[in-house]
Amino acid sequence: MANVEIRPSELQVLVDDRRVGLTVREFELFLLLAERPDAVVQRPEIYALIWGGEMPHRDRSVDVLVRRVRAKLEDVAPEWRYIHTHFGIGYRFSPEP
Repeated sequence: MANVEIRPSELQVLVDDRRVGLTVREFELFLLLAERPDAVVQRPEIYALIWGGEMPHRDRSVDVLVRRVRAKLEDVAPEWRYIHTHFGIGYRFSPEP
């Protein structure tokens, strides 16, 4: 998958052999999106799978988590974009230089 290696048993993501350093919850989000390449995953579904239950109205937890994962990915691979926003819908995993 491009320059990404996912090690689920270690809860690790490597980009170009460099550890991204995700927390457990950040890793769960990354894996959730990476397991569905090029598919848009809706925010309420992400919330339900990561936190459990229904997403509260106007809750920004998913967006904050995505922003943190993007920042860590950008630290190790600034020339790549991995998670793309579909405004009003959700997020899609598609590594692109």
